[in-house]
Amino acid sequence: MRKFLGTVFIVVLIFFFAGCLMVANDLMKQLHLEQPKVAKSSILLLHLNGVIVNSHRFVSDLDRYAGDSDIKGVLVRINSPGGVVGASQEIYADLNRVRTELHKPVVVSVSDMAASGAFYAAMGADKIVTNPGSLIGSIGVIMEFADLQKLYAWAKIKRYVIKTGPYKDSGAEYRDMRPDEKAVFQAMADDVLEQFKTAVAKSRHLTMAQVTTLADGRVFTGEKAIELHLADQIGTVYDAKKLIGKMTGLGDHPEMFMPPPRNQYLVEWLNSRTRVPNLDDSIRDILHAQLWGQPLLMLPGAMNFLGGR
Repeated sequence: MRKFLGTVFIVVLIFFFAGCLMVANDLMKQLHLEQPKVAKSSILLLHLNGVIVNSHRFVSDLDRYAGDSDIKGVLVRINSPGGVVGASQEIYADLNRVRTELHKPVVVSVSDMAASGAFYAAMGADKIVTNPGSLIGSIGVIMEFADLQKLYAWAKIKRYVIKTGPYKDSGAEYRDMRPDEKAVFQAMADDVLEQFKTAVAKSRHLTMAQVTTLADGRVFTGEKAIELHLADQIGTVYDAKKLIGKMTGLGDHPEMFMPPPRNQYLVEWLNSRTRVPNLDDSIRDILHAQLWGQPLLMLPGAMNFLGGR
């Protein structure tokens, strides 16, 4: 009897795993559906929302579809306070490439805001359409640090480090920052600011002197941005569609093509919700410390947007 039950158990186990494999196979087929192709002359519609912490999704969709012969132009809908430097610069460079190498027009439509890194990214466009009350600009760089020595002392946590150079732990939250370290970070921020200003001057046809007067971190309303030549016209996304339709010869109501969700986005979402948090993660999430110690192109106070990243 014991041998018989053992055999039944093994058979049941085999059928169980076979069923799991079938379900997994069906799921993978669903996740790897062939990406739809552009069926007729259209405008590629992309969205840039929230804090920019990674350019992969945006750039991969742009690279995948912008070269299609049926894509005649690109419309980018922006609602972002900015984000990290590299990702913002990469989006800017790729939009600029579409204009200069593929010779296809790019139009940006600003929703609530296109500030700092998002404004940097928008410099890759031919035209910027904004609502009169949208927030635009914030040309500047910010780096945030924190001193958690008292918090660690309260929690009876003692941090120490082994390093290979005097600057290897610069910006660490467990000690005071030396004056020479502050000078290093200030030079880094100034360097990034010059890169930002150069992109604005080139895209908006302004002199560096003109841009410098605006590059103090201020944001402007859409209406004021047009007056300062940081944007081109007042309008909604409807007006932006009409504009890109005119620029591409597709008329006032051009066909829009929006890339569908991709399977890796689901995988990323699942990973983000199955990862077990630890104490360090919790502290950093509470204090928005994910972006400490790196130069940011972000509207001050916009860390609250990180909750929806």
